[in-house]
Amino acid sequence: MAMSRHCNALLIDLDGTMIDTAPDIVAAVNGMLDDLGATPLPFATVTGFIGNGVRNLVQRSLETAKPGERFDIGHAQCMFERRYAATNGQLGRVFPGVTTGLRELRRRGYRAACVTNKPQALAAPLLEKTGLAAYLDVLVAGDTLTSMKPSPEPLWHACRLLDAEPGDCVLIGDSAVDVAAARAAGLPVFIVSYGYGGPGGAGTLRGDALIDSFEALPAALAQTRPTEKANANASTGAHMSTNAK
Repeated sequence: MAMSRHCNALLIDLDGTMIDTAPDIVAAVNGMLDDLGATPLPFATVTGFIGNGVRNLVQRSLETAKPGERFDIGHAQCMFERRYAATNGQLGRVFPGVTTGLRELRRRGYRAACVTNKPQALAAPLLEKTGLAAYLDVLVAGDTLTSMKPSPEPLWHACRLLDAEPGDCVLIGDSAVDVAAARAAGLPVFIVSYGYGGPGGAGTLRGDALIDSFEALPAALAQTRPTEKANANASTGAHMSTNAK
């Protein structure tokens, strides 16, 4: 997909793209399984379930840990969310280069939205705790709308909140879900090489660019120029809006 010559806004995934949340998520999943009398799952197994929302994560973890058994997914999800509220931001870390890259993009006038399938109650405090909220204008979480990625709706909603046309935006992510959402929304997608790319790895996801660090983003986007409006927004300072419903 050809890049717009007027890119001025970025839509950015959270888990596996900005923050390595897998340690927190795996700890919460295995805590939930322990509460249910199930054997904990290997780290890599749980990581492979990240990216399609909490309900999918819980269901696939239960099906793998106790195959053939019937579960009350709603009850199990509540147990997971209680566990995750305690581990959220405790074990994971911001990937190297993310903060530096976001700071430079802000300086150059790009606006940015976090578009994640993580519920807002978990995503918002994590972004605040890690300091990344300072570089984001908008949060569109997994429960902001009735649909989540790979639906294009969250991406289009983020574009509206940023006052940007989809053709002037780029999605940055790490998974097949991000690629599918970007294709459905008509956006280019940059894939990070270090995220949760699945068994085939990031190189098989067919993104429009593969980057090793957010520090490479300014150069990758150098062919585009942010609008004067984006520069004006950046100069007034960042304030992340979560009033996205």
